[in-house]
Amino acid sequence: MTFSAFIHVQHLLGTGHLMRAAAIGRALARRGVAVTLATGNTPPPLADLDGLDVVTLPPVRARDARFKSFVTPEGTEIDATWKAHRRDATLAAFAARDVDLLLTETWPFGRRPFAFEMEPLVAAARARVRRPLIASSVRDILVRKQELWKEEEMAARAEAAFDRVLVHSDPAFIRLADSFPFTDRIADRLRYTGFVETGGARPPAPAGDGEDEVVVSCGGGAVGAHLLEAVFDARALSRRAGDCRWRLLAGHDIDAETFARLQARAGEGLIAERARPDFPALLARARLSVSQAGYNTVLDVLRAGVPAVFVPFAQIKETEQQQRAEALARHGRAVVTAEATLTPEALAASVDDALALPRRHVSVEVGGADRAADILLADLEARAR
Repeated sequence: MTFSAFIHVQHLLGTGHLMRAAAIGRALARRGVAVTLATGNTPPPLADLDGLDVVTLPPVRARDARFKSFVTPEGTEIDATWKAHRRDATLAAFAARDVDLLLTETWPFGRRPFAFEMEPLVAAARARVRRPLIASSVRDILVRKQELWKEEEMAARAEAAFDRVLVHSDPAFIRLADSFPFTDRIADRLRYTGFVETGGARPPAPAGDGEDEVVVSCGGGAVGAHLLEAVFDARALSRRAGDCRWRLLAGHDIDAETFARLQARAGEGLIAERARPDFPALLARARLSVSQAGYNTVLDVLRAGVPAVFVPFAQIKETEQQQRAEALARHGRAVVTAEATLTPEALAASVDDALALPRRHVSVEVGGADRAADILLADLEARAR
C-alpha cells in the first residue's frame, strides 16, 4: 500500500527544525511514502530536499531571540491580515492532498504564536472522513516556559489530537521529562527515535581543509556573530591552539555586512567563510570544535569525536542549548562557556581547557530519521488493516 504524508515545519532563527523535518521526510520517501513538506520560511542553501514535494508557505522569521515579533523577508511585522493569508495558504496546501499522515514539527510543544494556523490545520485533519494519523516531531529538549499552564496546555493539545509523539533523542542521554514536566500524560504515545542526522549526503572536504584546525561554527541561521567576533583575539591568547589555523563558519542568514566585516578581519591563521556542507568532514580532521550547542551541531561534534567548546545560545529565555551543552560537559566531553560573559580571554581559556581533556567518545543512539519513518510507517500499516 502506498501512503502519503504532509509535514509542516516553521523555522524562525536557526535552521535545525527544517533540517530535521526534511531528514524525516527523506526517510519516509525512501520507504515509498509520497511526502509534501510545507515550510513556513525559506529553506537554507544547505538543506537537502531531495525526493520531497516542497510547498513554500508565505515566509516569516523571528525578528530576534525574544520570539515576540515576527517579520516577512522584507522586514515587515506580520499582522492579522497576514496571519489569515498564511492560515489559508496552509489549509489550501493540506486540502490539495488526500494524506495518510500529518506530521507537525514542534507543535504542540512549541510555536505557540503560530496557533492561528496550527490549530486550524490539526482541526482540518481531524475533520476528514478518512482521518490521517496525526503525529508530532520534537527534538531532545524543549524550551521551558515560565508559566506552567503553557506547558500543561501543550500536553492537553497532544492528548486531544495526536496519535504519536516522536522524540529525537537517546533516552539514555537526554529524556523528554528532563525539560517537560507533563511527559507522563503523553507516555502512551511517546517514542524515542535516537538523534536525527540531518545533513543528507555530505561531500568530503578538500585535502587539507580542517586538518588540525580549530573549527568555529554557529549553525546555518542568523545568530552567533558575537561568538565569531570573539575568536579573532582569542586565537592569540590560546596556549594550546594559537599555533594552528582557525576556520570561522558563518551561517548563511548572518547579514552580508557582518560577514564582510569578519572576512576583512581574517588574515594570517584565520579564515572566515560561510557554513559548508562538508562541515562533518572538517570536524573529523580538526583539533577542536568551538560552537553553539544546537541540536545538529552537537550531533556532528559527537560523531566526529573532536574535543569541543560550547557557547550555548542563551539569549532572553532560551534554555535548550544550555541544557544540551551541560549534558556533554557531565560526560567529560566538552567545556561550556556562557554567552553572556563571553570575552576573548574566556574563550581562549576554554579552548585550552578543552584541549587538556582526554579524547573520549560518547556513544549515543543515532539514525533517528530512519527510526522515525519506521515507527510512522508501522502506525500507518496498523491503521490500514
